[in-house]
Amino acid sequence: MHAGQTVIACAIGAAGISNRKREGDHASPAGYFRLIDGFFKPLIGRRPRTALRFSPVNRTLGWCDDPNSGNYNRLVHLPITARHEDLWRDDGLYDLVIVLDYNIVPRRKGAGSAIFLHCARPGFAPTEGCIALRPEDLRKLLPRLARDAVLIVKR
Repeated sequence: MHAGQTVIACAIGAAGISNRKREGDHASPAGYFRLIDGFFKPLIGRRPRTALRFSPVNRTLGWCDDPNSGNYNRLVHLPITARHEDLWRDDGLYDLVIVLDYNIVPRRKGAGSAIFLHCARPGFAPTEGCIALRPEDLRKLLPRLARDAVLIVKR
């Protein structure tokens, strides 16, 4: 990943980068994505210094990844019966998370959901389709991001 002249190591989906992202294919989508807003886990500290809108996450927030739900690829309040990801995680991956403008407007059922920029697993293990950075790199990057920042993912 490049941020200006700075090169930052990142993890991508286990299936690489795809121009035809589908739900559950383990690929990161190719494209230009605005950074919509973010969430932070209050246990790790204060709201990050950034121009992006960041909200504290809690145990009642999730992200719907069920293509059969009207809430597909949307923030949801738990509990819900539709398949979803919990935004409160104990593994640290979502301690800092930025929602990418992928399949948000318009939404295409089954085209992929919950595509985030978030914290990487140790050793940069592949993601389910997100882009992941070391937590310390993500923290350093946040103050440099403008509201109109764009993440470019390409093969």
